[in-house]
Amino acid sequence: MYRKIYLLVIFLLVMAFSPVKAASSIVMDLDSGRILYQKNIKEKRLIASTTKVLTAILTLENLPLDKEITIGEEVLKMYGTNIYIEVGEKMTVKDLLYGLLLRSGNDAAVALAVAVSGSEEEFVKLMNEKAQSIGMYDSVFQNPHGLDDDTKNYSTAYDMAKLSRYAYQNKTYREISATKKYTAKTKGKTYLWYNRNKLLTSYKYATGGKNGYTPLAGRTLITTASKDNLNLTIVTLNDSDEYDTHQYYYDKAFKNYKNYLLIDKDNFKIDKSFYDGEIYLKKSFSYPLSKDEVNDIKTTLYIEDRTTNNDVVGKVDIYLKEELIGRLNIYKKKEKKPKGFIEKFKGLFKN
Repeated sequence: MYRKIYLLVIFLLVMAFSPVKAASSIVMDLDSGRILYQKNIKEKRLIASTTKVLTAILTLENLPLDKEITIGEEVLKMYGTNIYIEVGEKMTVKDLLYGLLLRSGNDAAVALAVAVSGSEEEFVKLMNEKAQSIGMYDSVFQNPHGLDDDTKNYSTAYDMAKLSRYAYQNKTYREISATKKYTAKTKGKTYLWYNRNKLLTSYKYATGGKNGYTPLAGRTLITTASKDNLNLTIVTLNDSDEYDTHQYYYDKAFKNYKNYLLIDKDNFKIDKSFYDGEIYLKKSFSYPLSKDEVNDIKTTLYIEDRTTNNDVVGKVDIYLKEELIGRLNIYKKKEKKPKGFIEKFKGLFKN
């Protein structure tokens, strides 16, 4: 009897201190792509308005921010969350993007899609091509907004984390998704939008993201956060308590992981007896590690060719235990050719 009660108490305590209710969730390092936590990350699910991250990126890559768009009749069929732009109204791409990401405007999504590709159908083709190009192999898009009554967008937590990581590389996307309040003006109208991503105001390390909801998809959320040079993204799909889940996992990840500089390009040297020449790295290498993993890092250096004129003369491989986590090319500095008589003569007349 006592044993059964004890086990029940333990179970209730675990439930109380484990707030994660998401059907699928992932914590990924934005810089390296390392997965720090995962749950059902390759199960296909409806993604609701987190779709708009892809819509925003395609817009940013295809249209100038100051381009003025005349709103067409495509907005009339939109329902749910809208910014309530009118047919014939003119608004810049920049303002529409703020309406898209802060207010989650479905009408902004279709207006941008038509502006980029001429029609929603052509834009959807572009969405799927882009998804494939960044490794979102388990994703299928059928609309630019995420509403799922007629057409449906399916993806996975893993694919959406890849999208978040890709989008994060775009400075303008980072700026817009991090904005808490924005005012837009058109002829005769003023719009005031507040960011629907509640984590921006409730969690001090949050840096951006996009929320979503439909009755079929449940609550979906993509966020980013940074602390002590560790930049993370979290994706949860179908989670009734998404903001608490994200804060819980950010706190856990920031406590257990640090971003370690494993290879510093400015202090990279090898013994002259191994390679007698001037060499260098073009970039450094950092990686998120737990305290217990630091001693499991190994590096292997290869010099591939000592005689060729190719700039790349070797590589540095970085391992976490037996897993290859990084590779850097080693370059040799080009030798300066001695000046000939003509070059020296010309140099005499230079100021």
